[in-house]
Amino acid sequence: MKTIVIKCGGSVIDQLTTEFFTSLKKLKDNGYQLVFVHGGGPDINEMLDHFHVKATFHNGLRKTTKEALEIVEMVLSGKTNRKLVQLLRENGLNGIGLNGTDDNCINATIIDEEKLGLVGTVSKVNIRLISSLLEENLIPVIIPIGITEDGRKLNINADYVASAVAKYLNAEQCLFVTDVSGILIDGELQLVMAQEEINHFIQNGQITGGMIPKVTSALAALESGLNSVMIVSGKKQFFDGRDIIGTRIVVKEGIVE
Repeated sequence: MKTIVIKCGGSVIDQLTTEFFTSLKKLKDNGYQLVFVHGGGPDINEMLDHFHVKATFHNGLRKTTKEALEIVEMVLSGKTNRKLVQLLRENGLNGIGLNGTDDNCINATIIDEEKLGLVGTVSKVNIRLISSLLEENLIPVIIPIGITEDGRKLNINADYVASAVAKYLNAEQCLFVTDVSGILIDGELQLVMAQEEINHFIQNGQITGGMIPKVTSALAALESGLNSVMIVSGKKQFFDGRDIIGTRIVVKEGIVE
């Protein structure tokens, strides 16, 4: 089973176009099964504000109290996930929402409860449920909440969940959907970039602004053991029936799979 894992940030979901979903349908027509993992930053922040729960971050990770986690799960499950599943349905694709805690799908361990609260990292992905849904030709749309051995729910960075799911499924590719087609250097789309090159271009100021968190998310995904990930656009067609259009990010030059 050829599988592609697609990570969508919460802010990107509202920008997805018909052309993006056309690309997904072409991938399906070419024999690929699809799995989504999504975040929900803007929706979560809005609801935390509504309930007067202060959002605090430590090294880019949201500090998650028990109260905040309840709101995070409520928003991801009740709003963001529904939104993405509905968009898939409207575009002729069969999505099904999946909480990472369902069937102990995303096993997690706590990172540092004192500094980060209920924030975890993926220890294992139980692919049984995901695989059974794929066999039914459904597209799992996964909420990045994990569960510990003793049953505690943990908030997990969606980038890490996507890369872990891709690794455990032996996916062909892990795509990070953004509002751009990939990494541009001097206005030109870079088809393949190694980690070292990216760090160089960040340091010399050719990768700037909003592009930095996009590429650092993709680089972080490589730490899970994937050989490569791709940055693609959610605003235009990224698959032409033969090639995925975007920037493939590899650990080292020469590793392109």
